[in-house]
Amino acid sequence: MGDGSTGRDGRQYVGIDLHRRRSVIVRQDRDGNRLGDPVRINNDSESWDRVIATFGPAPEVVVEATYGWYWLADQLTEAGAGVHLAHPLGVKGFKYRRVKNDELDAADLADLLRMGRLPEAWIAPPATRELRELVRYRHKLVGLRSSCKAQVHSVLAKAGVLIAGSDLFGVDGRARLDNVELGSAYRLRVDSLLGLIDTLDAEIDRIARLVTDSLTGHPGYTAIQALPGVGPVLAAVFVAEIGDIGRFHRPQQLASWAGLTPKHHESDTTVHRGRITKQGSRLVRWAAVEAVQRVSGHTRLGQHRDRVAARRGRNIGVVAAARELLTLVFYGLRDHHIRALDTPAAPVASTPAA
Repeated sequence: MGDGSTGRDGRQYVGIDLHRRRSVIVRQDRDGNRLGDPVRINNDSESWDRVIATFGPAPEVVVEATYGWYWLADQLTEAGAGVHLAHPLGVKGFKYRRVKNDELDAADLADLLRMGRLPEAWIAPPATRELRELVRYRHKLVGLRSSCKAQVHSVLAKAGVLIAGSDLFGVDGRARLDNVELGSAYRLRVDSLLGLIDTLDAEIDRIARLVTDSLTGHPGYTAIQALPGVGPVLAAVFVAEIGDIGRFHRPQQLASWAGLTPKHHESDTTVHRGRITKQGSRLVRWAAVEAVQRVSGHTRLGQHRDRVAARRGRNIGVVAAARELLTLVFYGLRDHHIRALDTPAAPVASTPAA
């Protein structure tokens, strides 16, 4: 079957080992026979159009979720291929082979696909990917701003300067920073950092407005903002990163996908449970933990956090509350309403009979 013909069902199964500049393609039929020689291709649109034309009608194609896969998944979909995204953690066993190369990786992906054993990741639609790009970029900018602020504190510490006040970067704090006496090199660095902070503030606000505008009228986005500790920023993280909530059947699956469930190792009669896996969406995990750390102890989430913390420590209490929060986020995104927050109706007093 190496002449390029297909197998019994006439469909080709294509494994692609995608890299930044070049990729390797291996085609198989339903029986696992190679169809032609492996193809090495430069990652440009015209070359891919020519190669995709050799895949036949309605091919099944698998690409590993690696650096920059968006464009290829879209191009394959437009060409009529069934596109599958291999989860990196599910195929990490490739690296333990004694011989590892791009051709074998592509062939293994095709094998897993045709045998129905491929660990798949969800392919978010283009609109969700664009929203994610904005949310992630804002998060990155906030991290850069925090780094700049930390550097200002570091410079002041080197100069032995202590400025009183709770907010060094507020109106009063900035006025004091402008007037403090520093050496020329220290002053240059502080002024430069303050300018960067101002620029980052403007960019963060601009991206936040774009995110808010794109989510206007989104019922799930509105619903989950009723949760304690969840405002517009964290709600946008949940909506963008989770995407289609329908791909999770239960809230426990969402918590597992976010990496907030403990590791489970079982063999015969021995069961070990460890720390949380931290395998999944790092941003969703951060947002859930960030939200429950700030809620009051009078709320349901705060009470759950403090109750577990009293028995097992603060960190475990926060993680337990974060899982509880994701349960509520699941129902808010699915039902556009969170019944657990409803206030029970007051009983209606009966009117005595005349």
